Amino acid sequence: MTDENAVLQTRRHLPYPPDAVYAAFVDPERLARWWGPAGFTNTFAQCDVVVGGEWVFTMHGPDGRDYPNRSVFAALDPGRRVVIEHVCAPLFALTVTLAAVEGGTELHWAQDFRDRAVADALRAVCEPANEENLDRLHAELRAGEAADKR
Repeated sequence: MTDENAVLQTRRHLPYPPDAVYAAFVDPERLARWWGPAGFTNTFAQCDVVVGGEWVFTMHGPDGRDYPNRSVFAALDPGRRVVIEHVCAPLFALTVTLAAVEGGTELHWAQDFRDRAVADALRAVCEPANEENLDRLHAELRAGEAADKR
């Protein structure tokens, strides 16, 4: 049973259809461009976007530090849901659900930490970082739309 206090959540309305939002999660080139908080870049060693596929990458912080990550795509439901299990510390499952609404998509981002103490310790960093991540996703969707119009 999930401890609701170990789940960091945010919601965002995006003015794009769910399929377009989903596409930005499952295209490794696009994902590398927007994943992470403001100022971060990524180097992907592996990004196997299939259920059970591994995602191994390094996030490069604006402070010059590197942050190695290893995840597994636990569920992929086109246009509706992406579940990513972060399998190195800190351990968590990220569930992103997409719902079609008038004018776009309602995105729900739920980062479920295995340990409430870890969630509590990281809350002040992760909550604004998750918002920045979604800002970057929105920018990627906007750029993709502009490219499609050319």
